Amino acid sequence: FYCPDTHFSSPVIDILDKDEIHHIRDVLRLKEGDLVTVFNQVGEEATGKIRECSPRRLSVEIQKVSKVEKQTPEIVLACAIPKKGKASVGVARQWCGRLGKVDNCQVGAFLGYVSGLGHTLVDERLYLPNDWAKDKTRREMCHVPKEVKFKTSHELGLEMLEKRRGQLPHGWVTGDDEFGQPAWFRAKLREMHERYVLEAPSNIAVGDVNDLRQAVEEGRPWKQCFISATRWKDSVAKRDWVRVSVRDGTKGPLVVWAARVRVRTKLNRRLSEAEEWLLVTRTESKVPEYRYYFSDAGLDVSIEELVHVANARFWTEDCFERAKGRVGIDHYETRSWSGWHHHMTLSLLALWFLVREQRRLSDSTPAITVQQSAEAIGELLHNPVVDTRELALKITERLRRTERARIDHWRRFRRPPPRWARARSSHVRQ
Repeated sequence: FYCPDTHFSSPVIDILDKDEIHHIRDVLRLKEGDLVTVFNQVGEEATGKIRECSPRRLSVEIQKVSKVEKQTPEIVLACAIPKKGKASVGVARQWCGRLGKVDNCQVGAFLGYVSGLGHTLVDERLYLPNDWAKDKTRREMCHVPKEVKFKTSHELGLEMLEKRRGQLPHGWVTGDDEFGQPAWFRAKLREMHERYVLEAPSNIAVGDVNDLRQAVEEGRPWKQCFISATRWKDSVAKRDWVRVSVRDGTKGPLVVWAARVRVRTKLNRRLSEAEEWLLVTRTESKVPEYRYYFSDAGLDVSIEELVHVANARFWTEDCFERAKGRVGIDHYETRSWSGWHHHMTLSLLALWFLVREQRRLSDSTPAITVQQSAEAIGELLHNPVVDTRELALKITERLRRTERARIDHWRRFRRPPPRWARARSSHVRQ
């Protein structure tokens, strides 16, 4: 549970918030001796045992404290779910990112959270098209509440962010080009004092701040300084690209080349007052893939940090893959408003359970993946009398083969593997 003003410097903490105590005692029905997890606003997370649980006071004995990394992006993404028919709530012919075309689908706006301790989806909203919002007959058939009005996916994203940002310690907000393209959306984030790295389409128009300043001094129209992001990318000299190692991939380190420039954009057909970074990344593949981002980061933020924040979206996409493949977030046959939200809530809880299990099992078995955790849980549910020792030996043997393959891969590069790979491999061999 969340206690923003709690500090874990003492071995025992007292929770006096009546709502939290009611939730723990009456809703969750926890009692003395049960284990709980407490996290605060600065990113610390503590696991402890309930020592006293009365209607006015809750005491927790701290057993373990962990801290989230400073760079903790909060991700806003849109996800479309293909759906046949016309009776399901929110279904319409609209862009479906999963299929890459316009088709019958439902669109949900999801809020994901990425930190050094894991990544998962934390909130959701169903996008209700304007035609649906105005159709009283279909609203009654699907039991859409009267207070629900038409909102764009950007407004839904801001609504979730406003609700959750005080509960989730974070340093950045990121998202795909649907959220990065509208200038008003980025302006709203700046009003909320949120740092962002948002993807943008390649054809978006930008103006170099130096060119704009020179145009004002010479009395030329500022619109002449605007070019597409693609044209600016083509004008970047080879020496100005910076090589950045993003993360370790399955086939070795994932490396991209990046360049950036301070720009201004248009807001309501006028020149925006705010200066932003235009960040461009390029892959090292035979056919390079380019991505474009806007960021309101300060001048003191390095290009390497911006690239790492932009790459955090990979983990949110991984959340969607796990949600679809492991917990069946897109496998449902409900048509009503409440049914859709009920299914999504259960799916997000199941996804969070897998993340917690992965962290718990990783303490004793490093390198265990979410897939292996899900397989182990599935084996136990399918066969409750299975020999747990034999199951653990199978997982350990699989981890050993994986680590050997990883070490052999690094040897092909004729350099030693990272320390974490060597330490993890020696632990598994034990």
